[in-house]
Amino acid sequence: MCEIFAGQNPADYAGVTRSVRLNGLSTSLRLEARYWRMVDEIAQSQGMATPKFLSTLYDEVLELHGEVRNFASLLRTACLVHIESKIKHPEPA
Repeated sequence: MCEIFAGQNPADYAGVTRSVRLNGLSTSLRLEARYWRMVDEIAQSQGMATPKFLSTLYDEVLELHGEVRNFASLLRTACLVHIESKIKHPEPA
């Protein structure tokens, strides 16, 4: 097996739970530590603190789709979209 996958630091895929306020309600979100780091990076790139970013994203999804079915999964796929965007549109050196 390729070491790039099998050799990951276990701390990177450890589950981390954060308490957040979404649509006025307190809830908990559980993501792997590596995803949380990327969510923090995305929030910063949007000029927001992570809690504000999460709340804004939740509200926008709610407005677009009428419901938010699985916010943790949405965040994971948002991380993939972020990576794909960086690959397609790299920042100038």
